[in-house]
Amino acid sequence: MADTAGTSRALVIPALIVALGIAVGGLFAGAGVARIRTADRTVTARGVAERDAKADLAIWPLRLVATDDDLTRASAGLERSVGAVRAFLKEQGLDGADTEVSVQEFSVQDQRTTGNYQQGSRYIIRQTLVVRATNVDRVQAASQRVPDLVRNGVVLSSGQEWGGGGPTFIFTGLNSIKPPMIAEATARAREAAEQFARDSKSSLAGIRRGSQGSFEILPRDQAMGISEASQVVKKVRVVTTVEYALKN
Repeated sequence: MADTAGTSRALVIPALIVALGIAVGGLFAGAGVARIRTADRTVTARGVAERDAKADLAIWPLRLVATDDDLTRASAGLERSVGAVRAFLKEQGLDGADTEVSVQEFSVQDQRTTGNYQQGSRYIIRQTLVVRATNVDRVQAASQRVPDLVRNGVVLSSGQEWGGGGPTFIFTGLNSIKPPMIAEATARAREAAEQFARDSKSSLAGIRRGSQGSFEILPRDQAMGISEASQVVKKVRVVTTVEYALKN
């Protein structure tokens, strides 16, 4: 009996040691999970950067129309309009190395072949002169003097493919301002995240992940009926989203 009791005590003591080890191990494992969950706290912040940018390229289509019952007279009328437009552009200083004038979309329409020759002129001739210039200020100023062309007998048509027929102003220098704007948007995102961390009695750790939104070129004066393409000065905008880890 004594031997049996001694054997039982010998077996119980190691079992207690193993049980204690399991309990302590479980305690440390639970603490590890708790730390991981605590360290997994994050905050997501968005930063916006905006700046004005002036267009550096202007595209100005001038669509000419000449009509007559006689094709030769209609063609001569179109030639006079082309000459008047070129003279007008020269007067406005749009004839230098920074300006290119190309001829596009020449067409002749015989109204008799379309069944529309009920009234008006039989022949309609269309031709588009496209002004491409880097001096956007001169193009803008010249576009405001289009009534001078009309008074000289030039007939203009907007044409659906050219919108309202006025100049389109383009900003081509986006790549040069991308890096500083991204840096600015990221800094503002960090400022917002730091404020959130202070409010929650925490502090920022590292960046978990980040994403950069697309750059947008918007009209500087955003109002009904005003398009970005019609404005010389535009607003460039980018939004950066950054996720930060939080720590106590």
